[in-house]
Amino acid sequence: MNLPDSSSLIAVALSGGVDSAVTAALLQQQGHRLVGITMNLLPDAAATHAAEEVAGHLGISLHRINLIDAFEQQVITPFVTCYLNGETPNPCVRCNRLVKFGLLLDHAHQLGAARLATGHYARVLRDADGRAHLYAASDRRKDQSYFLAAIGQEALQQTLFPLGDMSGKDQVRQLARDFGLPVAAAKDSQDVCFLPDNGYAEFLEKRLTTPPAQGLIVHRSGQLLGRHNGFWRYTVGQRKGLGIAWSEPLYVLEINAARNRVVVGEQQYLYAPGLLADQAVWFGQEPRTPFESHCKIRYRHAPVPCRVEPQDGAGMRVLFHEPQRAVTPGQTVVIYQGDEVLGAGRITGAELPC
Repeated sequence: MNLPDSSSLIAVALSGGVDSAVTAALLQQQGHRLVGITMNLLPDAAATHAAEEVAGHLGISLHRINLIDAFEQQVITPFVTCYLNGETPNPCVRCNRLVKFGLLLDHAHQLGAARLATGHYARVLRDADGRAHLYAASDRRKDQSYFLAAIGQEALQQTLFPLGDMSGKDQVRQLARDFGLPVAAAKDSQDVCFLPDNGYAEFLEKRLTTPPAQGLIVHRSGQLLGRHNGFWRYTVGQRKGLGIAWSEPLYVLEINAARNRVVVGEQQYLYAPGLLADQAVWFGQEPRTPFESHCKIRYRHAPVPCRVEPQDGAGMRVLFHEPQRAVTPGQTVVIYQGDEVLGAGRITGAELPC
């Protein structure tokens, strides 16, 4: 990680969790001038109070930024819309691109900060020309480079990830205890901050203007197998909860929102030779010709060898060396070259076998 001169001000995004608190403490220990900045995304006083405790312990000022309306417009509403279009969204990727490394970064600049530091587990390295490169964290179990893959070069240039070289969460918690941080024993946050413990389906249905419409569950052959009470309750690759008796296990192959149908089939039909994606973002120069690389099609997915074919209009076609299971529209495909993140795109669909 390349740090700025200690005379420049660094804004630290304090969430009230242990990762962001240790990030601030490490930078302070290295002699950097800090200002705390925390986002109000939801009416959660507990998170704000924890951030205040951390800032008070470190003796730095804390600025609260009200982004509740922006978070609703930029993240929650598109999340709901995506599900109602038959897709499975990744709200954390969108939040990082538009909110944390968009609006929050802008507010950091307004406070006079040259950089924004966060508690993400990823690494930023800069080449001789000053261009920033995003790399996976040293601890692959905690690596969050997948969720940062769409923030773009401009934001990456102005960002610090002090935890990227940590050996793991145990080391971070030990540092929190060593620094005497009041959140050293705080629980890790859940994956999607705005969803209740009972999951996304009830959250979506509270936002529907009309009652859920019952639809059909059909086999890929067209045979009617059952009925569903909301196609948004299903996702590609799902096996449990179908309530269908069949000679072998069935899996969700497709969500057809326009026809209010869930299409199911045998496991072999889950595998696709490739995918199509749009909204591509690249950290370097946008590629013009096909190239060999690796990709992840979901967070908990090991990178697999692939061929990336750039398409017009910020699109890409990705062809796997070996067919991959459950390519899911709405998710993010991230392109890697070794440990380095080259770019990302939003999956629009699977390539069908020839």
